[in-house]
Amino acid sequence: VKPTGCRSCPTGCILLFCDMETVATVPYEGQKPGTSGLRKRVTVFHQVGYTENFIQSILNAVPPDRLPGCTLIVGGDGRYYMKQALDIIVQIAAANGVGRLVVGQNGILSTPAVSCIIRKRKALGGIILTASHNPGGMHGDFGIKFNTSNGGPAPEGVTTAIYEHTTTISHYKLYRNICVDLSQLAENTFLEGKFVVEVISSTSDYVDLMKEIFDFPLLKSFLTGSSGSKPFTILMDAMSGVVGPYARRVFCEELGAPKSSARNCEPLEDFGGRHPDPNLTYAADLVEILKRGDHDFGAAFDGDGDRNMILGKNGFFVTPSDSVAVIAAHSKAIPFFRAHGVKGLARSMPTGAAIDQVAIAEGLPFYEVPTGWKFFGNLMDADQLSLCGEESFGTGSSHIREKDGLWAVLAWLTILATTGQSVEEVVRSHWTKYGRNFFTRYDYEEVDSAGANKLMDELRVSVESLVGRRFDGGKGYEVKMCDDFSYEDPVDHSISQKQGIRIIFTDSSRIVFRLSGTGVSGATVRMYIDSYEKDASKHTQTTQEALAPLVAIALDISQLNKHTGRDKPTVIT
Repeated sequence: VKPTGCRSCPTGCILLFCDMETVATVPYEGQKPGTSGLRKRVTVFHQVGYTENFIQSILNAVPPDRLPGCTLIVGGDGRYYMKQALDIIVQIAAANGVGRLVVGQNGILSTPAVSCIIRKRKALGGIILTASHNPGGMHGDFGIKFNTSNGGPAPEGVTTAIYEHTTTISHYKLYRNICVDLSQLAENTFLEGKFVVEVISSTSDYVDLMKEIFDFPLLKSFLTGSSGSKPFTILMDAMSGVVGPYARRVFCEELGAPKSSARNCEPLEDFGGRHPDPNLTYAADLVEILKRGDHDFGAAFDGDGDRNMILGKNGFFVTPSDSVAVIAAHSKAIPFFRAHGVKGLARSMPTGAAIDQVAIAEGLPFYEVPTGWKFFGNLMDADQLSLCGEESFGTGSSHIREKDGLWAVLAWLTILATTGQSVEEVVRSHWTKYGRNFFTRYDYEEVDSAGANKLMDELRVSVESLVGRRFDGGKGYEVKMCDDFSYEDPVDHSISQKQGIRIIFTDSSRIVFRLSGTGVSGATVRMYIDSYEKDASKHTQTTQEALAPLVAIALDISQLNKHTGRDKPTVIT
């Protein structure tokens, strides 16, 4: 007998017990979401009630009048534990009055796609299951992130409310026996029609949006050589993350590139044992392939699809700071910006200041914000910002409220198609016109938290005495100002403090120190060096040659090796 309000699950089993359960629980310490949600080791999420507590706390933080009957978008990057977390979300959402969950097929949705669908469906928000560029697998990392109705990461007021609920939670509610086959595109109806789980194509909505932004016929002609020119050869590396299905759909099916143009396109729970972070260290194999000279263009994407690395023929590397500046300088080549204009440009504070020069030359409003895409989102919602980027391989625009790796690649291909130049020629032409910002980042990953915090505390005190001090460093560097960066949002006037220690020299060179909020074990200390050079005769220097004096000064000021116990960084970008 099938009880009233129950139904067969898609796999054929009969849901015999459809009573809602209220499960007693106790709070777990440390469930405070950062700028990218709650990230922990998988083993932490495996604790009894840990995931349930956090999902219930997200829903508890939603205003009571907005939750009943609402729509939420749910998906993730395919990493280990995603499937179990999806089941929990379905069961808890049903018990808390959510009206509709829109879930990607097999649970797969890139972070940019979730933002896209939230905005298209006018949903209350979305839950993204990812730890972004962090390693996956049974012993790797997992994360849960809540995005709000604008499609962007939850602002601090929302994440604070979620955290406060995690500290007082005493129970969670769920329908334990509701199950959904996420491999089949379908509307699954439960509770006499009061709760629907809609399984949708992972790629269609996002691809439709890209077709509105870019000239796909132009790009197809460019890649295939159908206009009589030589085909433009590309190699896209999804790093066994979520971008794989999108890369196949866009570059191979829509734009006609050979199937061999997309590699590592099957999302894997452990990313094939790789670290899905698109940089010169973790995507070194792609760099080596490009160095052979067989491809005109290469790109890598991170686990959840919001980051990208751009490479040209022979492995020419485009820094993220240069990448966003080049796109800004060529924005008129992109149909979306021709139609809507460019309202303003922005970068995160640690990012190299290349885009600043474009804003000055083009007479565009410019914003320097703390690290975290939510700060860009506020400006976009106020119609003050169109294009922005972070040095951590994140680039995006106002089409959604997340950084977007695949969008950045399509923007680059558009620039290459319209200029007829190679990647290296485009970048060098940009340097000639605007000057070159030499930029590097040193990452010290998983260092002792106490040592990292002591480093930052000592720097906050010591940098005050640096103003006016001269360092040799070859040409001589005089400190103009030092501070711990703070930001007042021009839209909502909220204030964000202690966003990174800046040492700025009279020639506008900068040294920045900050702790990253994206790791799950220990602390990640990041040191950033940025130096502007207008003289074109000096643009051919390697980055490490140009910045060696400033790197030495930064290491001396910070005593970073002593505080971290490391004689070299984990990653140099």
